[in-house]
Amino acid sequence: MESVKKPETFQLALSKQEEKIRKRRKTIAGIKTNKLLYLMILPGILYFVIFKYLPMGGLVIAFQDYQPYLGILGSPWVGFKHFIRLFTEPTFFTLLRNTLILFGLNIFVFFPMPIVLSLLLNEVTNKRLKNGIQTIIYIPHFMSWVIIVSITYVFLNVDGGVLNELFANVGLGKISFLTSPDWTRTVYIGQVIWKELGWSTIIYLSAITAVDTQLYEAAEMDGAGRLRKTWQAIRPVIITLLILKIGQTLDLGFEHMYLLLNSLNRSVAEIFDTYIYTAGLKNGQLSFSTSMGLFKGVVGLFMVVIANKIAKKLGEDGVY
Repeated sequence: MESVKKPETFQLALSKQEEKIRKRRKTIAGIKTNKLLYLMILPGILYFVIFKYLPMGGLVIAFQDYQPYLGILGSPWVGFKHFIRLFTEPTFFTLLRNTLILFGLNIFVFFPMPIVLSLLLNEVTNKRLKNGIQTIIYIPHFMSWVIIVSITYVFLNVDGGVLNELFANVGLGKISFLTSPDWTRTVYIGQVIWKELGWSTIIYLSAITAVDTQLYEAAEMDGAGRLRKTWQAIRPVIITLLILKIGQTLDLGFEHMYLLLNSLNRSVAEIFDTYIYTAGLKNGQLSFSTSMGLFKGVVGLFMVVIANKIAKKLGEDGVY
């Protein structure tokens, strides 16, 4: 009796199932082999799950007139009421303008500076000098914004500030750096540079040192200079970080600007992050502040997608 042949579709399904089993076994074997590495990233995964993904369920209150004593299930639905209010209030355009200007300072003033500093540090041949410079410029990153702003206050305060006292001693007038709207943005970007400039060079220096020397030799044979070779080494990193930075278009962080904010510079220092705190926690407008936060997130996602597509069209790898 001739053996009955299995249908081709059944054989195909069986082969796919076997392939899935092999991949699953390979994955499990890889996890067992590198279990210590997975344990190291576990705290980071838990952080994002607990503080980033799980709270996203609360975004639903942006479409409700949320009342804490009623809860999410008991609060009435109001649709896009809070979004309409957000886009029609006069403060929206002020917040948008202030946020975009400060974001522009971050992109066009701060972002290129770690790149330039990394290129300069890479040219330092004395290892002891190089390590000393890196240690000094890394220190501010580990200070909180409270300390950074406090030190700035000591230097720039009108009453007893070191810099203003120096101006007074040489016959110049004192400048209200901390309260004048004309100086608020300058002080802001100066603090960002002071705190994050050194720390931001780490990834660029790592990219430079991680490049295979054979690639340098090949580029040199093609006539590339030292600066061009270094630029080619860190260009993919620059593109990736720039795309991620663009995703923070409306997300500048709360703590820094809240510490700089006062009644005299509010017209230029009030941004979405500080307004969300004022509206949500101080005034109890939880649904309205949540709608503003959701708007920020959607804009950030949209900007990342657009920036990534542009990078792809220009021949870069992008972030995905």
